[in-house]
Amino acid sequence: MLETPIKGLVVLQRAPIRDERGSFERIFCEQELSTVLASNHITQINYTHTALRGTIRGMHFQYPPHTECKIVSCLSGEIFDVAIDLRQRSDTFLHWHAERLSAVNHRSLIIPQGFAHGFQSLSDDCELLYLHTAPYVASAEGGIQALDPKLAIDWPLPVSGISPRDTTHPALGEDFKGLVL
Repeated sequence: MLETPIKGLVVLQRAPIRDERGSFERIFCEQELSTVLASNHITQINYTHTALRGTIRGMHFQYPPHTECKIVSCLSGEIFDVAIDLRQRSDTFLHWHAERLSAVNHRSLIIPQGFAHGFQSLSDDCELLYLHTAPYVASAEGGIQALDPKLAIDWPLPVSGISPRDTTHPALGEDFKGLVL
């Protein structure tokens, strides 16, 4: 595991085993990730396919008590994966960190509770696998505008698409004090 500048946000470097048949790769091992997951367990696994390069999905989170840890892996293509620290008393409150995740670099981003998450596809036909420690609860859903100037996320490509749902997420106002976990 590789630390990032934001406490608790970790990059998992997977190590494929290759032979003449192809490769084998462990995506998740609860025992190996027990220090990161603490007492949380994977309760939901989601898959996304993003067709077009430049598309942004996010920035999504769930309000307490339904906050979740996510492990995000890119199975096909490449993405610019972004996590924003929304933890109220964090030294890095409203700071963001991004990692390039791809089928080639075999990296996953482990996003702790109290973060918003989103990504931009850097290639066509990106496929992602998300492991969640809490089920989706519609009434607890939150989002932040991915193009909010206050966050100043440095998206690497011109934006080719954002869903109507994601464009309605609010920009951060002065009244947003963060999530209390």
